[in-house]
Amino acid sequence: MQQENTLEWHVIPEPMSVERSTGTIVLPASGTILAWRCVRDAEFIFAHQIAEDLNHVSGGRWSATTGDGDGDVTLKTSASLGGWSYVLEVSPEGVVITGASLEGVRDGVQTLRQIIRQTGLTVPCMTIKDKPAFRTRGYYLDVTRGRVPTMDWLKSWVDRLYLYKYNQFQLYIEHTFKFDGLSEVWRGSDPLTASDILELDSYCAARGIELVPSVSTFGHHYTALRTQSLRELGEFPEDADRPFSFIERMKHHTLNITHERSYGFATSLIDELMPLFRSRKFNICADETFDLGKGESRQEAAKRGIGTMYADFVGRLCRHVEDHGHRVMMWADVALEHPEIISMLSENVTWLNWQYEPDTDDSKVATLARSGATQIVCPAVWCWNALIPRIDDAWNNISRMAAYGHAHGALGMLVTDWGDFGHVNDPRMSIPGMIIGAQQAWNPDAGLSEPDMLSRISKIEYGDHSGRLVDMLRAASAASSFSWSDLVTYIELDDGHGGCNPEIVRATDSLKSYRSHLSQSAPANLQDARASMLRTLHETIAQREANNTTLEQCSKHLASVFCTVRRPSTAAIWRLAFEGQQLLNDVGLALSVAHGVTHADEIKTNPAKLANELECWMERYSQAWHEVSRQSELARIQHVVWSTADILRSI
Repeated sequence: MQQENTLEWHVIPEPMSVERSTGTIVLPASGTILAWRCVRDAEFIFAHQIAEDLNHVSGGRWSATTGDGDGDVTLKTSASLGGWSYVLEVSPEGVVITGASLEGVRDGVQTLRQIIRQTGLTVPCMTIKDKPAFRTRGYYLDVTRGRVPTMDWLKSWVDRLYLYKYNQFQLYIEHTFKFDGLSEVWRGSDPLTASDILELDSYCAARGIELVPSVSTFGHHYTALRTQSLRELGEFPEDADRPFSFIERMKHHTLNITHERSYGFATSLIDELMPLFRSRKFNICADETFDLGKGESRQEAAKRGIGTMYADFVGRLCRHVEDHGHRVMMWADVALEHPEIISMLSENVTWLNWQYEPDTDDSKVATLARSGATQIVCPAVWCWNALIPRIDDAWNNISRMAAYGHAHGALGMLVTDWGDFGHVNDPRMSIPGMIIGAQQAWNPDAGLSEPDMLSRISKIEYGDHSGRLVDMLRAASAASSFSWSDLVTYIELDDGHGGCNPEIVRATDSLKSYRSHLSQSAPANLQDARASMLRTLHETIAQREANNTTLEQCSKHLASVFCTVRRPSTAAIWRLAFEGQQLLNDVGLALSVAHGVTHADEIKTNPAKLANELECWMERYSQAWHEVSRQSELARIQHVVWSTADILRSI
């Protein structure tokens, strides 16, 4: 049955070519999806996905079958298409998805599913011819720095990844895997197990996503190097008993590669993870080796140079991985600082070129391209260190890196999602950034503007026909007067004994002025350091009232829109983040008054009342945490909030 084609719909990622035809077809309430035998996936998942979406919009009973004929919806392959392309044809005779391969069929199925969710059984006649700009379209999730997700949530995330045509997934692991014989490293972290990885690997594979193993092998061993058993492997073993610090975890964590046990430790991590994955790739990370040549290995560095030391150790790791038949992936930051490293390592290395600044240029992408190395560009969803994701920063960073990668012949794009400072950011808040990444990895030349993209995400992902929902999140993200990272810095300036932690003073940008006034003989003073930090942030903190008004308005609009689209659980997560940021803004002002940086008449909130509100919010936050995450490091976040409440009550 044909009707006039007046339906409005969009697809993310935007297809390369869409030819709209006259009319629409109305699919039956109960029909058949027929997958040709050549495209039948192991669990018949792609056909069942379409059936599930059609049943949802129709209340009918669609079924899946196999054969070589035609169904109401037909899935097939054709070698004549080439590459990783697909064609989706909707005509009066039915719906046909033809892929160059099983992966092409998969991607065509996701396009149809998105259209069905917007149009129901009435599908516009059209021909879509599509293929990705990047062969590799990956997502990289931090499961180490505070959160270890539940398996149910990881599977639900995979479901979203393939809906938006990602084909690779990596989990960032330092200590949150149950490595044999290393209980001292992973204890108390709710680590992933071998069974978890096997289960997730199978789940990903059935949906056309490659789960690639990733583990720190050089830098980022903060937890391991604080243990009794492994502290001697660090560049600064004398610091192993310092109090835990979110900030120091980001700065001090490098193996002393001159120690005879370091190589064996690194390869043991590789060897235990490698057999659990189908993938023939392995990401050894090897990034941010800040301490290399500065501690135990400084004499060796003076003789050989940091670049040579790095290349020798990583080269051994690369050969170890390659000897097991795997291709090495690794972060490119150290090699870009010491370009001689690139030519010293195997030409088979795939370099993960991360650049996270929203206004980053293409110089480092061009450097790797000129060297002839294989690279994948790596932007970020910009969620770390904050309750609300920075949508503008994510859009600018991802769009730029996709364009640079495409222009310089990169193999693909890997969108990163980090959890610095305890992973306070709820992973469900990363969805808009993830979808922006999906669009830019597939079709960076589509010419979409940020408002257009956010409107499409609102409609397709959240069912908001007004298209305003994600723009509210964008507006809220700019309403931070005092951030989570600011609060962590304020708390961690205390060394635990009432003194000032010199490591935090050295590591914090907002204390640059304070550092410049310190003399060699005078140690840092806690109250002075905190006051100096708040003075640096004074102009931002002073925007508290305006920012909280913005957050309140966004929250009200949010409630009305989510009520219309019937997504109460998502609304609760967003509102919780907005409320938390309002409280942080209040905390910044209260602390500023307490340190004499701001006049007392500028604050209307009673500090003791604010402490109570913080603790009540923390209880709701903890409940939301357990909806998607294991206990993992929730207690560390609670400690920051409760310490803040105690300080407020002392004002």
